[in-house]
Amino acid sequence: MMGEEFVALSLVPILIGTFTAIACALPGNFLVLRKQALIGDAISHVVLPGIVVAFLVTGTLSTWPMMIGAAFAAIIAVILIEAIRRLGRIETGAAMGVVFTSMFAGGVLLLERSDTSTVHLDVEHALMGNLESLIWLDAMGWSSLLDPVALAGLPPELPRIFVTLLGVLAFLWLFWRPLKISTFDEGFAQGVGIRTGAMGMALVVVSAIAAVAAFDAVGSIIVIAMFICPPAAARLMTNRLEIQVAWSVAFAALSAVLGYVFAGYGPLWFGGQDAVSAAGMIATISGVILALAALFGPCRSRTGAPSGV
Repeated sequence: MMGEEFVALSLVPILIGTFTAIACALPGNFLVLRKQALIGDAISHVVLPGIVVAFLVTGTLSTWPMMIGAAFAAIIAVILIEAIRRLGRIETGAAMGVVFTSMFAGGVLLLERSDTSTVHLDVEHALMGNLESLIWLDAMGWSSLLDPVALAGLPPELPRIFVTLLGVLAFLWLFWRPLKISTFDEGFAQGVGIRTGAMGMALVVVSAIAAVAAFDAVGSIIVIAMFICPPAAARLMTNRLEIQVAWSVAFAALSAVLGYVFAGYGPLWFGGQDAVSAAGMIATISGVILALAALFGPCRSRTGAPSGV
């Protein structure tokens, strides 16, 4: 399927999956190195109620309402965590666990009680994404890539995640050195005037934006694998940060392409009748790549952070 059918049915989902995986893997490298990988888990739980409330208020799944809703949800989560920590006198991890799971459960309940029949927003899509339905119906073959009329019919999720990827790349390019220094030696970074708290918050915000942009494609749960698996696998391949980032991009792209292909054709190869979730298969392939890196990666027996500061 490399002609007209491929362009219409598979090209856009593969591109969206690839851009999504890379946009999440790039900030994921620093989350993993900072031992904050579970922040990706936290973000994925918090954005769901924000997105649902934004939809209920505006009636659409436009980019800016989703971003604003997710931002407000994140602010509320931070306030609740601090309040529970101080009033209940419990450690931060326990307060985070209570707030994130409660907010996610609230988002699921809102979905179940809301009329979302006119859009792809329900519990199943919120958990597992909707990558398979993001097809390009106006495409008539490869020539459509140069046809302005056909390009106007592209699913809006593709330009959204592409712009998000460009934004993530711009953030890393602008703040590469302070982000790298504060990741490896926070004390030294503070000594040379880097605002490590602001830098850490900016990293979380960028990760949240990537999670929101990925919502339509892979949902709010499977996105966790995209934040963690490619960077963790890349960490096992090298001790150089720049090379690690390159490995993570390669692993992210590979998992997206192979995951989509195996989701559609894998069951048929083994005698099955139906395809499986593309987002679920992408996450599975990411896990397999991480397992292979853990078994055969050249840096699997080494400890410490990558060099290159």
